[in-house]
Amino acid sequence: MSQESNGIEVKGLVREFKNGPRAVDGIDLTVEPGEIYGFLGPNGAGKSTTVHMLTTLLPPTAGSAKVAGLDVATEGSKVRKVIGAALQEAALDPHLTAREHMKLQTSLHGLPKEERLKRGDELIERVGLSEAADRRVGGYSGGMKRRLDLALALVHRPRVLFLDEPTTGLDPQSRASLWTEVTRLSAEDGVTVFLTTQYLEEADQLANRVGIIDAGRIAAEGTPAALKSEIGRPSVEVVPRDPANRARSQEILDQFGTAVPAARDALGIRLNEGIDELVGIVRAFDSANIELASLVLNEPTLDDVFLAKTGRHLEGAGEADSAEMPLPDGETVNA
Repeated sequence: MSQESNGIEVKGLVREFKNGPRAVDGIDLTVEPGEIYGFLGPNGAGKSTTVHMLTTLLPPTAGSAKVAGLDVATEGSKVRKVIGAALQEAALDPHLTAREHMKLQTSLHGLPKEERLKRGDELIERVGLSEAADRRVGGYSGGMKRRLDLALALVHRPRVLFLDEPTTGLDPQSRASLWTEVTRLSAEDGVTVFLTTQYLEEADQLANRVGIIDAGRIAAEGTPAALKSEIGRPSVEVVPRDPANRARSQEILDQFGTAVPAARDALGIRLNEGIDELVGIVRAFDSANIELASLVLNEPTLDDVFLAKTGRHLEGAGEADSAEMPLPDGETVNA
């Protein structure tokens, strides 16, 4: 597969609906070959409209877009041959089995007869549906339907894959399974993935770069880490187990950053360098024989970025990342 033609180039793209506002208002973006690009924004921001134009389902009102080197306005049939799409509503027949869906899809894409069964079984296994392959899709869970829809989108080995909010409403296990497959497609097969989502965690975990769209315009673009670093450095809050150690605890923290307001009973600093200093802080408290009741790392989030760029929060902001790190005395750090 030629990597040179797997990207997406959008210049001044506009979509107006009759008697309505501009759903997409002159956006520019570039997606590199093999990249996972997260397109982040609230409902009504223009995410799905953009996807519909890039997949030739809607004609642009103005501007241009090339997918895999092909113009979506003038080379629509060629674009459709090299892309895969799993949109918000899976187009599945509840009366057919997964294997029957695969047979139909491979036939529609013109795969040779001798390849159809092999390709269908390969994809069914890849998305973890082998045991349910001969069950009617009407009895599938939401996560199973999403995984089958993804498999159907991959039948013809697309160079560019569009996923429009593919994990909305899925349980954490189904979401994680889909993430694993999307990551593999990019890393191993070189597929370019254009992913729209409202989930901050999803964009953070999967995307090489993120574009934030609001009211039809690109509000920010960059790697998740770079976007968050624009907002500010992470902060740390600690609560010493013995209140008598508060003054000494503050002295230790002051070595690593600048004091900031903290929650009740806690001491807080804005880190000078970043989260790499967290290990040093833990070691410093251990060396001083000061036990901590808690140590919390507060990182800037993509919702902070969205708030800074647009003045409001994103719907998916409640899904903050959380992890635990062991302290020397057996306590935990919520990071």
